[in-house]
Amino acid sequence: MVRLPYLTALTTLFSYGLLFVFGQLRDFFRKIIDWSKSTSKGLKGYAPICLGLEDFYTRRLYLRIQDCFSRPIASAPDAWIDVVERYSNDNNKTLHRTSNTTKCLNLGSYNYLGFAAADEYCTPRVIESLKKYSSSTCSIRVDGGTTDLHNELEELVARFVGKPAAITFGMGYVTNSAIIPILIGKGGLIISDSLNHNSIVNGARGSGAAVRVFQHNNPSHLEEVLRELIAEGQPRTHRPWKKIIVIVEGIYSMEGELCQLPEIISVCKKYKAYTYLDEAHSIGAVGKTGRGVCELLGVDPADVDIMMGTFTKSFGSCGGYIAASKEIIRYLKYSCPAHLYATSMSPPAVQQVISAIKVILGEDGSSRGAQKLAHIRENSNFFRSELQKMGFEVLGDSDSPVMPIMLYNPAKIPAFSRECLKQNVAVVTVAFPATPLLLARARICISAAHSKEDLIKGLEVISKVGDLVGIKYFPAEPPNHQGQGHKKLE
Repeated sequence: MVRLPYLTALTTLFSYGLLFVFGQLRDFFRKIIDWSKSTSKGLKGYAPICLGLEDFYTRRLYLRIQDCFSRPIASAPDAWIDVVERYSNDNNKTLHRTSNTTKCLNLGSYNYLGFAAADEYCTPRVIESLKKYSSSTCSIRVDGGTTDLHNELEELVARFVGKPAAITFGMGYVTNSAIIPILIGKGGLIISDSLNHNSIVNGARGSGAAVRVFQHNNPSHLEEVLRELIAEGQPRTHRPWKKIIVIVEGIYSMEGELCQLPEIISVCKKYKAYTYLDEAHSIGAVGKTGRGVCELLGVDPADVDIMMGTFTKSFGSCGGYIAASKEIIRYLKYSCPAHLYATSMSPPAVQQVISAIKVILGEDGSSRGAQKLAHIRENSNFFRSELQKMGFEVLGDSDSPVMPIMLYNPAKIPAFSRECLKQNVAVVTVAFPATPLLLARARICISAAHSKEDLIKGLEVISKVGDLVGIKYFPAEPPNHQGQGHKKLE
């Protein structure tokens, strides 16, 4: 967990307070100046579509720094990308694209194993599948949308994660938000980690089940919550819960932390609760053979009831999957709206995942998969170690390719992003509402596609910008330690 220093918290709160006060003053004077214009629009009696603090935050805070977000690119999301240059003539209210691009080191995408760019094994097979199957099935799975590729992928995913069966969907976000309401409903209880992804939150809300949270990655608090809620039973009636599901993530995308899965499974077994594991950021990225946190932490996949993952990160494609028992998968195929009513995965996207998994498993006849897994592990641990030595506050655990650098102050969000871009390094900055108001950060994502020189270049730029912006919150180690780290990598 982040331990926010008092001085940093105070200055961050003061900065947001200043922005809020001046924003309110500007809104007040705008109402006075535009009073006649607003009454002449003929919308009297209509409620505003956008209102409240969310609209205020967007207009007075987000728009001022929106050039730091949603930057369009003109290349594959490889180790280096072409970022499209933009400009604004109205103080960032609107942005206009140009025909110019800047080649930047990519430290922001989820291309963990480097499969998103052209690959000697995957790309030719994807092209052939495009010629054979076209770019879309133009149908849902239960009509004409299931090809032999879809069946092959589901069998391969089940074998890869160690489950009896699997089902695939065309979108990773929907995999959570559409599946959870099918698994549990009214009279059930969902206990969710407090930092779970928005797709899990929306799926839990849409289920109709009672939803409670436990402190992030805290098995002891999970046990307290379970014991208390089982003793109380359902609200008003106090009847036993029909079903209890505990939902966690393998790697938390905004923290880079590994789930304490063995301890959480132990608690779930003790209280007869089902376990739902979201491996969007861990499958393919961690573990000796890329099989995720179960392999990394020594957990038997049979102890996890529902295993969810996406193909958008390590496999360089799109879509998601659920792996579970044959009975559960059969039930989902008969009842899940995302399977019954949504267009199936694009065949070339399916072929990309099949090819990527075969490379990871070594079924392409080479050792490239093992080399990629070793490379991302080495890259991630080296980069994290060097950032910490420089004095940055870096979240997350060893082996995780996600490493957030804490920024805190709202003024440092655009400063860090823009200065890195000037130095040809593309980073992702994250702020409220994706994170708590005081915990803004830059989220670095490392890839197996990054070379030694790429990492050293990124570290040099981030260190220089960190000094300029003032985000090195800890004392840096002597320079000779960093030099030794560079030599070790080389």
